[in-house]
Amino acid sequence: MQTRKIIQVEDKVPPRLLVPLSIQHMFAMFGASVLVPFMFGISPAIVLFMNGIGTLLFILIAKGRAPAYLGSSFAFIAPATLVIDQWGYEYALGGFVVVGLIGCILAAIIYKCGTRWIDVVLPPAAMGPVVALIGLELASSAASTGLIVPTADAPQVLAPNVITFCVTLGVAVLGSVLFRGFLSVIPILIAILCGYVCAVLTGVITPADIMAAFSADIISIPNFQLPKFDPEAILIILPVILVIANEHIGHQLVTSKVVGRDLLRDPGLHRTLFADNFSTMLSGLIGSVPTTTYGENIGVMAITRVYSVRVIGGAAVLSIICSFVGPLAALIQTIPGPVIGGISFLLYGMIGTSGLRILVDNKVDYGKNRNMVLTSVVFVVGLSGVTLSLGNVALSGMTLAAIVAMLMSLLFFAFDKFGWSNDLQNS
Repeated sequence: MQTRKIIQVEDKVPPRLLVPLSIQHMFAMFGASVLVPFMFGISPAIVLFMNGIGTLLFILIAKGRAPAYLGSSFAFIAPATLVIDQWGYEYALGGFVVVGLIGCILAAIIYKCGTRWIDVVLPPAAMGPVVALIGLELASSAASTGLIVPTADAPQVLAPNVITFCVTLGVAVLGSVLFRGFLSVIPILIAILCGYVCAVLTGVITPADIMAAFSADIISIPNFQLPKFDPEAILIILPVILVIANEHIGHQLVTSKVVGRDLLRDPGLHRTLFADNFSTMLSGLIGSVPTTTYGENIGVMAITRVYSVRVIGGAAVLSIICSFVGPLAALIQTIPGPVIGGISFLLYGMIGTSGLRILVDNKVDYGKNRNMVLTSVVFVVGLSGVTLSLGNVALSGMTLAAIVAMLMSLLFFAFDKFGWSNDLQNS
């Protein structure tokens, strides 16, 4: 793993590698990304289209210096569902547009103020656990998606699902360690293919499922629709800006560690945050769901050490193509939960490990009480299930932990300025 060649952000990738690497990224995000439109009751085709467009816009706005794939955001699900039930999906779209616009304004403020404040509000002792929580809090989601734990929809754990999950995860783990040459950069893709074959052999996927996919219309046009605006509906969705801003900063921090560059300064947090929210605003204007940078794709980069934006762009183009080619999109949708869950199990863990790496690389001194307290409280808040409700938006997990970390760090910073901290003499 240490001797494998790193393909950096700006590196060109030969065509023989570009296609499979792009497919690998698209598969990694596909399962989670199409789940959101299903929950909102809309066709996933418009979402695949906007994921691709949003990703290409992100690469363009970030000047090709920040590798990120934009998929469907889960942060909007709770408030948007309330709006959809009361007013309809068009009014949820209006909320998406306004939140995206506010996020763009926030990016402009950061452009004026800079990013040095991040070192104050998120020192390494707080930043490490916050980043780790991005992956750790998703661990249960990977298990439930993989159907290896009882859920409300699947109260019994079935042997074929467990076998398929284990085969997918096993190939991904062993491939990451044992594969060499060309195979060493596509272990996720190989694991998905092996998991799919296993799903067919164990009956998780039936031949009828596959034939139904091929019987879909050859060309399908995404269902575009315009937003409608209602002040009350907007106010229900608006607090989500707190969630997505913290999520974006966390994703940029972990991606920075993965690629070995400070993306908050180059291309700049203002550029990536603007691109993320501009995509969300555009999504609302055409009838899609909000977008966000995806942890699954960060995990793929961490495992394969391929960071090229050309690969991300290739995956975006494939997503756009899938939104118009019915059988292709339908076939990908037959990838079962145990396969997606098996891959996510490893990818989410890689994100958690990146958070721990921040602590190690920055040589965080836990002989200092502040560092011990910061890391301890952040982890407990993020993993305890504690929820803070602001209207119809619930803050929990990584988002609530990040807010607590910022408040504590600011408090400790003030203590230092007044000379009250009891560990200054050891600094």
